[in-house]
Amino acid sequence: MPETQVLFVGTRRKVDTRSLGAYGFQSENIHCYGLKGKSPLELLKAVAILPVSYLQACMIIRRFRPDLILGVGGYVTGPVIVAGKSMGVPTVIHEQNSVPGLANRKLGRIVDRVCLSMPGSGARFPAEKIVYTGNPVRRDILELAASPPPRRDDKKTLLVLGGSQGAHAVNRLVAEALQGLPEAVLRHVRVIHQTGEADAAGIREQYTEKGIDAVVQPFFTDMVEVYGQADLLVSRAGATTLSEIAVLGKPAILIPFPFAADNHQEKNAGHYATGGGALQFRQSELSGNTLAEHIGRLIRDENTLIAMGKAMKELAFPDAAAKIVTCCLQVMENRNAL
Repeated sequence: MPETQVLFVGTRRKVDTRSLGAYGFQSENIHCYGLKGKSPLELLKAVAILPVSYLQACMIIRRFRPDLILGVGGYVTGPVIVAGKSMGVPTVIHEQNSVPGLANRKLGRIVDRVCLSMPGSGARFPAEKIVYTGNPVRRDILELAASPPPRRDDKKTLLVLGGSQGAHAVNRLVAEALQGLPEAVLRHVRVIHQTGEADAAGIREQYTEKGIDAVVQPFFTDMVEVYGQADLLVSRAGATTLSEIAVLGKPAILIPFPFAADNHQEKNAGHYATGGGALQFRQSELSGNTLAEHIGRLIRDENTLIAMGKAMKELAFPDAAAKIVTCCLQVMENRNAL
C-alpha cells in the first residue's frame, strides 16, 4: 500500500545494511548477538547485552510509532518483538523453515499470530495463532512463473546452486557425477553452475577438460535468467531457494546442508520430496556415481521431469506475501476493535 511506512530493524552487520540500502528502505540498528551454539564467553556477552537491545528497541518503537511489528526470525527479532509487546503494539512472526529457530520458538508464546511456510513447523506453536502463508518470493520470480516457457533445443539445462554454505561438497559431488556420465548423455546436457568463490576456477577447468557445455560462475546476479533456462536443479535446501523453485515448478535433486541449525534443511527438503517435486539425498550417503545415475535418468526421462515440476508447483505459495499482509491487517483490525 503506497501510504504505508516500513522501518526495518537489524544489526550493523554488512549483510543487513547492504541488502536494505540496495532497496532504499528506512532502517535502524540495535546491538544484539545470537545465543545458540555459542561458547560460554560469547553466550555471556550476548545475554549481558540484552537489556541494552531491549532499551534500544523501545526507543526505536517510540520514535516510529508502528501499528504492527512483523518479525522474521533471527536474534534481532527477540528484543524488538518483546519491546513492542510490552508497549502494546500488535505483533506477528513469520517462520520460513520447517524447524522454527530459537527466537521464533520463544516468541510464538507471546505474539498475536504466527505465519508459517511449511506444515511441519506448526507443532511448535499454539494452534489458534497459526496461519499458513508460505514464504514470499520476489516479484520478478512470480513474473517468470507466469510467463510462457522459452523454446528448447535438444539439450536439457542442469542448474547447480552450490555457492553458499557447504558449497564445496555439492560442487565436488556434481563435478564427479557429470564427469561420470556417458558421452551419449552429456551431449544432451548444458550446465549452469554457481560454485562460490573458492571452487569456480577448479570446477570450470574440470568441465573444460571433459568437454562439458557449462557456464561456471562464483555467483549469478540475474537469477531470473538462470532459473528460466533450468530444466533440473541440484541444490541445497534453504527455504528461500525452495520457495522460488516451487513457484517456478522446477524439479530438483536436493542435498541438504548437514550442519544447518536443527538440521532444518533436511526437514525442508523432506517436505518437497514427500510431495513428489524433488529427490532428497543426505550428503554423507551420496557419491558422485549415485548422483550421476539420478541426473542421467532424469535428463533422459521427460515425463518424470514434467510430473516432478507439476508436483513442485502444487507445493508453492505464489500469494505468500499477500497472505502475510492480510494476516497483519487482520491483527491490527482486531486490536482496534477492542
